[in-house]
Amino acid sequence: RPRGQDAPGETPASEALENIMSIETLKSALPDYAKDIKLNLSAIASDQTLSDQRLWGTLLVSALATRQPEVIAALESEARQRLSPEAINAAKAAQAIMAMNNVYYRFTHLVSAKDYATMPAKLRMNVMANPGVDKADFELWSLAVSAINGCGMCMDSHEAELRKHGLTAPEVQTAVRAAAIVHAVAAVIDGEQAGRQVQTQAQAA
Repeated sequence: RPRGQDAPGETPASEALENIMSIETLKSALPDYAKDIKLNLSAIASDQTLSDQRLWGTLLVSALATRQPEVIAALESEARQRLSPEAINAAKAAQAIMAMNNVYYRFTHLVSAKDYATMPAKLRMNVMANPGVDKADFELWSLAVSAINGCGMCMDSHEAELRKHGLTAPEVQTAVRAAAIVHAVAAVIDGEQAGRQVQTQAQAA
């Protein structure tokens, strides 16, 4: 059969990975030197500062922003038990639109020439006006992705919008903590995988 396609009756590879991953298996994949990260992951998963939708949407968009397959599979599997299909779709939309916006607005913010900031972006971003969930939730998820991607202009804009929607500083901080923790988990797992690959290549040489 064509590469990347599953035979009739087979579970798609992405679904199979998601089925075996959970936040517990994710924690078990973290080595001893990352004990703080493991404990932080446990703590944020049970944090009560945000509603379930806001917290698990934040964890999901943060995982997607890291692009780390195991982290995405585990947190999406957990999120699907807590979020509606509409919320899952909105979280993915937030990550997608911020992957574009963070690059563009980081550029306009960091370059010395200021005329770029006055030019129309000419980028479609209609989903921000109609995300399919509460606007504040979408803004929170957009902020989390912007924190991971390091766009100061986007972070400032989304944080200001969240304050207008009535979110408190501890609520905003919790979302950024979640993004930071998920990013660290992905970095550790990527580092471990790279280390094993180097060892395998050295042994084969």
